[in-house]
Amino acid sequence: MIASRIIVRSFSSSTTVQQLVKPPIQVFGLEGRYATALYSAGSKQKSLGKIEQDLDKFQGLMKTDATLAEFVRDPSIKRKTKAEALKLIGDKISLNPATSNLLILLAENGRLKNFSQVFNAYKIIMAADKGEVVCEVITAKALDADIKNKLESTLKNFLKKGETIKLTSKVDPSVIGGMIVSIGDKYVDMSVASKIKKYSDIIQSAV
Repeated sequence: MIASRIIVRSFSSSTTVQQLVKPPIQVFGLEGRYATALYSAGSKQKSLGKIEQDLDKFQGLMKTDATLAEFVRDPSIKRKTKAEALKLIGDKISLNPATSNLLILLAENGRLKNFSQVFNAYKIIMAADKGEVVCEVITAKALDADIKNKLESTLKNFLKKGETIKLTSKVDPSVIGGMIVSIGDKYVDMSVASKIKKYSDIIQSAV
């Protein structure tokens, strides 16, 4: 349903709509469905790179324009009003039709709060399209260059022939220690926080 609505907005040919382009990697969840539909629309338009730039541009606006960010997050504003405003914004900043249609659809469905997750899912698909594997490492403290290089070398062992790794790191004090690693569609939680929760759950269930 999501795929057809995004593509229908982008193309007038019913034959084109029926032929959904399969992404190089499957991304799950609601954000995965939106991102997959966007990838299909972008493939047909031959504008995958432009769409990725557009999403990055809109995310940047959300960070620098407090009024826009508040407008997007405000649940009291009607969905139709948000959709109409996003169409005007898309026209003003010259967004690709598929990008603009995605934002409008998110607004209509009350899903604008999921924009960042959809963008991340699209980036995973695009990285796979380029032969890159996105890897995110979350730690309590920033990784120094030496540890980051060693970690990257280790993670390369999980790659297939012809693939390259695209490593990003994120700091989240709540993990306490250890790390959380996601590589492609795989996810491993090796944080101290997860171990504490596991043991806490065991103790509570025994009481």
